[in-house]
Amino acid sequence: MSASFNVGDNAPDFTLPDQNMNEVSLSDFAGKPIALIFFPLAFSPVCTAELSNFSSQIARLREYGARIVAISVDSPFTLKAFAEDHGFDFPLLSDFNKEVSKLYGVQHEDLMGLRGVAMRSVFVLDGNGVVTYKWVSEDPHREPNYSEVLAKLEELAKSGAPA
Repeated sequence: MSASFNVGDNAPDFTLPDQNMNEVSLSDFAGKPIALIFFPLAFSPVCTAELSNFSSQIARLREYGARIVAISVDSPFTLKAFAEDHGFDFPLLSDFNKEVSKLYGVQHEDLMGLRGVAMRSVFVLDGNGVVTYKWVSEDPHREPNYSEVLAKLEELAKSGAPA
């Protein structure tokens, strides 16, 4: 299953609770390039490595106005523990009801007996919410190309699209 929209399409808006139970909407980030990262499960080895990799770039991303938002089907309580344990300083959103991962077309039908877990995927959006980069993997062990994602965010920020 892949996303139901493509590069050039507007990303659907949504509102989800973050790890601190604050409601966060995609539209809250209007005007800024954003990496919208879907990950299967908090505390799993590959998800920890992935978010740690993005976290290590957070200062660089903020310098040019880009943001990271990560989404999983874990509860806000699990995501809070995950963020605190690993020092993640960006929103981790709970798609506990599995609505946003379904909306984005990045939901595993069955992953190790678990239904509706998010596929590992990255959408880079410009400041208008237009998808400028899309990567979706059905293999939960496969990590995104971090250099591609960061280069796209930097390109958007430097082009002023809109920041």
